[in-house]
Amino acid sequence: MTRILANWKAMMGLNTSWFKVDETQEKLESETEKWLEKLNSRLEERDRSIDQMENVIAYRDDTEHFLEEEDFIRAWESVIYAWGILETLERLGKFEE
Repeated sequence: MTRILANWKAMMGLNTSWFKVDETQEKLESETEKWLEKLNSRLEERDRSIDQMENVIAYRDDTEHFLEEEDFIRAWESVIYAWGILETLERLGKFEE
């Protein structure tokens, strides 16, 4: 977000010192990255052939894509969906041996 704001300021040639970077965006980015790292760690321990794991992986991949695009709301939503599916599978005992 900061890079976009800096580019916008330069293009517009405006004094935008009154414009603050949205702290919510920064918080969303850091929280998403934190939970994505935890998700990746948890996925290393799980059997990916279980039904619905392809959805967990797809949402994880979407999270990474949205982070690259600096679309932090969608990135946060995607990582939360991935966690929700993974935790549901765990609670249903799908990974029991």
